[in-house]
Amino acid sequence: MVRAGIAGIVAAAGAAVAVAATSGSSGSEPLTTALGGFTTAPSATTIPGPEGATSSSADWPAGVDGWTIVLGSFPQTDGRKAADARARRARRRGLTQVGVLDSSRYASLHPGYWVVFAGVYGSEAEATSALESTKKVSRTAVVRHVVA
Repeated sequence: MVRAGIAGIVAAAGAAVAVAATSGSSGSEPLTTALGGFTTAPSATTIPGPEGATSSSADWPAGVDGWTIVLGSFPQTDGRKAADARARRARRRGLTQVGVLDSSRYASLHPGYWVVFAGVYGSEAEATSALESTKKVSRTAVVRHVVA
């Protein structure tokens, strides 16, 4: 009982000190609360794909770092046939700018795979925004950074 009483007195004293220390401010300073995320919506920075990318196989733009949505990865030892089939299936189901890239040519990807991708985006946020609609076509789709 005595300990609880002492703890209550210490807590009240601490609260009084905190109020006294902050009561001297004029109150004219703006209060800023950080919640995370963007304060304004990012401007569109989608990297333009190659001409005709909506109707045929897209290539990753040469020398461009960006973000994409990976629909699937296939070991190169098995050949490219399965990757091309997945890309065709994705295009038939309505995805645009779908292509296949050689992961060995990109520092950010694990080498030795044919990677089926959808879209070339300038930021992770843009790729992530497109991910939900892409998952309707490919449930295993994930966002990946591609470094040339």
